[in-house]
Amino acid sequence: MERVEVEPILEQVRAAIAAQDWERAVALVEALRPPDQAEIFGDLPPAEQDQLLPHLDLEDSADILEELEEEEAVEVAKRLDANELARILDEMEPDEAADLVGDLTPERAAEALAAMEEPDEVRPLLLHADESAGGLMTSVKVLLHKGMTAEGAIAYLRAVAPESDDVYYLFVVDQDMRLVGVVSLRQLVVSPPWKRVEDIMDPDVIYVRADTDQEEAARLMARYDLLALPVVDEHRRMLGIITHDDLVEVLEEEATEDIYRLGGVLDENPPDVPIPAALRTRLPWLVLNLGTALASATILSAFESTIARVAVLAAFFPIVAGVSGSAGTQTLTVTVRGLALGELSPRDALPAIGREMLIGLANGVAIGGLVAIIALVWKDTPLLGAVVGVATLLNMIGAGIAGALVPVLMQALKIDPALASPILVTTITDASGYFIYLGLATLVFTGWI
Repeated sequence: MERVEVEPILEQVRAAIAAQDWERAVALVEALRPPDQAEIFGDLPPAEQDQLLPHLDLEDSADILEELEEEEAVEVAKRLDANELARILDEMEPDEAADLVGDLTPERAAEALAAMEEPDEVRPLLLHADESAGGLMTSVKVLLHKGMTAEGAIAYLRAVAPESDDVYYLFVVDQDMRLVGVVSLRQLVVSPPWKRVEDIMDPDVIYVRADTDQEEAARLMARYDLLALPVVDEHRRMLGIITHDDLVEVLEEEATEDIYRLGGVLDENPPDVPIPAALRTRLPWLVLNLGTALASATILSAFESTIARVAVLAAFFPIVAGVSGSAGTQTLTVTVRGLALGELSPRDALPAIGREMLIGLANGVAIGGLVAIIALVWKDTPLLGAVVGVATLLNMIGAGIAGALVPVLMQALKIDPALASPILVTTITDASGYFIYLGLATLVFTGWI
């Protein structure tokens, strides 16, 4: 199915709302898939959202709130009557409902939970931090007891009639609700009817505790290609499961967070974020960057006499700092990605640094040689070409070391490497680049060697 062009449909929906033709407005929305429904609903002004929502059936309303961005969903929920909100929450997946309730004020959340018909599926999910496995999980609708027979388990599944999404794996528990194994639906079907579940299950089940970070849980699911991951407490009692759709959301969220942090932005900032909020997250890091840039300015100031004597040196500042900065950014990006995916750890620091030194050396020889030739041809000064080329070579090696070492050290110090590393690596490459370049120039052009 091709992607729906929502703009024409949005205009039709708005026209139907203006004419109070609710039957047509609802028909237009119901004909769409949930993500497209949410996109159109999110583009409506709040007044039109409030007019349309009561006319949609509960399933569509629940789908829309699940698909909206968190901030948008919360704003819609704030404007709803507590009873109407509770009816929609009852229709939502428990984990999605818990996420929404958890973003409301305590008073508003208590009102909504009190009005719900099935709050018991949502309340336990509110006990865990949002970015933990417990905050990500949903309630388990189907569990098998290890003492069941294959025939009894199948009869139980027929009686419960779970949705297809709930039976990728069937997790097995004992009388104390402790997770003891996992069995596939196929194994149940092909096994003899009298065979006990504990005899056909796989006892080596992969699971996480509720306090595990959501990124670690997502990494585990991706590593072992899991469609569902059980979440347990400290006694290995089943609390819930994380499904594959939650995995996609976490990977997108973590990737977005890392991209923002590499840019020195703490929070997610969509294009329509208020300017004061954007300034509060961006300005402090620009001020910090200004402070670190003073290190480069201090080095340049220390070599004022050299620059005054050989003014042509200034023409190559952007080249020396620029190429080494790019090399440092390349190494930093690869290293932060490796740390985020668990492919690197502080124990791997020395091999990683050694590898990046070799890469920096190879790149430095190639780029430094090209820069030396450019300087020679451009300014017709062999010594200048040699200084620029050697300085570029040395600084690219240093950039490789900094790009690998800084994020690994940040990780070891329990500081997010995506947040702190870019400013530090930029400062190191710029400051060391200027020092090496002007230091060599001083030695060469003042006759110290």
